[in-house]
Amino acid sequence: MKKRATAQEYAEGLKNGELRALGRALTLLESSRKDDRRLAAELLSLAGREPEYCVGLTGAPGAGKSTLLEAAGLRFVESGRRLAVLAVDPSGVKTGGSVLGDKTRMNALSAHPLAFIRPSPSGGVPGGLNVATDAAVLLCAGAGYAHVWIETVGVGQTEIDVFDVADALVLVIQPGAGDELQGLKRGIVEMADIVVVNKADGERRRAALQTVRDYQAALSLFPARDDGWTAPVFAVSALESEGLETLFERLDDFKTLRQKTGDWEKKRAEGRLKRFRESAFAAVKRKWLTENPTDDLEKNVFDGRLSAYAAAVEYEARLFAHRNKN
Repeated sequence: MKKRATAQEYAEGLKNGELRALGRALTLLESSRKDDRRLAAELLSLAGREPEYCVGLTGAPGAGKSTLLEAAGLRFVESGRRLAVLAVDPSGVKTGGSVLGDKTRMNALSAHPLAFIRPSPSGGVPGGLNVATDAAVLLCAGAGYAHVWIETVGVGQTEIDVFDVADALVLVIQPGAGDELQGLKRGIVEMADIVVVNKADGERRRAALQTVRDYQAALSLFPARDDGWTAPVFAVSALESEGLETLFERLDDFKTLRQKTGDWEKKRAEGRLKRFRESAFAAVKRKWLTENPTDDLEKNVFDGRLSAYAAAVEYEARLFAHRNKN
């Protein structure tokens, strides 16, 4: 039987920049086995660290997030800096398999020696952000990738999930999306720190510039942010690599302001605490369900003999009866 690597051995591999060690470490985070989870926790204590910058890219499917990420990523690593990309793919609900394969779509970036791309299946989690993504950010930073970008599925709760992990949230939209403003959740736009209109090239350039104006007008109606930041809206072309320097400059401006006001570290601390509470609550939930199964109630609800509301009330009564008995 092959000897299981220790947390110290994993940590040494990360310190030496071994991509295989980083890949295996990230696989540990995705495991549901208790021994893997304990090993991952020990490894995080040894090798995990906060990145210099964690950027989340989100937006509706078709906005060109992956194309923009590759173009910007190549510009970034060509300056001599290392970059890790965590591409959260939608997963099959039945199989849990990842279906997009961002690594195969970012051929040039994935081949660059200063870049590391990790497709991360969402596992069917609502919102699409893998529960171990924040820990993966810490390990990537510990392996020398001080800058980590997260590309999300871009549907449902995803934007809120990545907002809690990333230092800055970039919302990517496409030309003509101004007509969709009425249908967008206000919270998604309000959470964005930077809004970029992609595909501003060729015949779509005029539409892209109009969309920029539409979003600028919409954002001007929102209440002023507490940190004093006004989310910039500008056009980019991932295809022609135009507007990328503006993106980098706005990200730097945002970090400078947030560090000056103290909001940079405050948001990181609040995010860590929130993720701990959510994970702790999930552990308590699993324990309760193990000790207090719901099989009979679920069958009655499924068969239509009991409403979901009535079943929930009955289960709550059982929990309190169990607690009083003990």
